[in-house]
Amino acid sequence: MARRLRPDDRGAAPGGRADFRYHADVPNAATVAHTLAEALPYLRAYHGKTIVVRFGGRAMTDPALKENFARDVALLRLVGMKPIVVHGGGWRIDELLATMGMPSHRHDGVRVTDAKTLTVVEMALDEINQELTGLVNRHGGRAVGINGQDGRFIRAVPHRASDGADVGFVGDVAGIDTELVHLLLSKAFVPVILPLGVAEDGTAFHIDSDRLAGALARALKAEKLILMTNAGGITDASGRLAYILTAKELDALLASGAVAADVVPRASAAVEAVRAGVRSVHIIDGGVASALLLEVLTAEGVGTAVRSDEGPHFLDDSRAYLLER
Repeated sequence: MARRLRPDDRGAAPGGRADFRYHADVPNAATVAHTLAEALPYLRAYHGKTIVVRFGGRAMTDPALKENFARDVALLRLVGMKPIVVHGGGWRIDELLATMGMPSHRHDGVRVTDAKTLTVVEMALDEINQELTGLVNRHGGRAVGINGQDGRFIRAVPHRASDGADVGFVGDVAGIDTELVHLLLSKAFVPVILPLGVAEDGTAFHIDSDRLAGALARALKAEKLILMTNAGGITDASGRLAYILTAKELDALLASGAVAADVVPRASAAVEAVRAGVRSVHIIDGGVASALLLEVLTAEGVGTAVRSDEGPHFLDDSRAYLLER
């Protein structure tokens, strides 16, 4: 169904008549109105609330998905929520290392990072941070790129492999000073954080972005932690996607071995986060266009939401109500 738009911003067409554009395949007015109405309870519930988003998966490598994500982050800020983005960049680090002819070794699931490798890590992460910040700003947000070395707000300690091996400049979060983040949020900025922390002696460490996002959400007592991955969520014991799980239910799935191996670390992080004060953790597929908006502002969502074992449960109640209508 074609829809007539407003006159083109470039001015009137020749002859003084307004230049209207017509587009096919546009949702009809009733569909648009229903979608907007469905979002209303979520807009009200999450207005002024902090939402930490770990940006990763396919969305980082697909230009269209990346653009959509930046637009969605700007939109959440403009409607009164307080999004914070933590991004990874392992794929870009691997590309740069290969381009520079530098070897890449992993031990116990992490990249062994010597001083030269750390320089490449910083280059790759800074490149991604600048691009993502620019995209959010282009869509009307006020994004500011920061890392844990800024004001030393992310304190790190060396990460040790399970066998005790030294993996170089890879770190774990020792603590987070939330003052800088709160200051940026209070001025309506969107913090875009690259995963570097700093030790007491000033040494920089690369931190896993999932762990950093979880630690930041816990420190801020965030309303939501959203983990964008290449997985569509968590399946229950019957193999079907579980839209909402309590921490206790997810614990049981983890204990039974029903959770896919590549999702286990994030599922464990979700349980830890909600039990530390984060209201809900969402594991979603970053390969779905506008996955962030769909998970935050619609009844169905696009992944699995993990919540605490105790109420109140706005997430459950509102989704149940809206899906019945």
